[in-house]
Amino acid sequence: MSTESLNRTSEIVETPSQYVVAQKRVNVDVLKQRLLVEKKKEKVKRTIILSSVIVSLGALTMLTY
Repeated sequence: MSTESLNRTSEIVETPSQYVVAQKRVNVDVLKQRLLVEKKKEKVKRTIILSSVIVSLGALTMLTY
């Protein structure tokens, strides 16, 4: 083994005590806003799917007569 590979592996291996655990604060308003945006997108998707099903059923009904 060369000394280069030993040096490289010794740099990679670190003990968990060397890491500083920082507590991150969470902004609740940002999370609520993200949730509202996500719900709005889901509602739009649901509306589009439902309206396309109704329109396609209407078109099939018109074609059968």
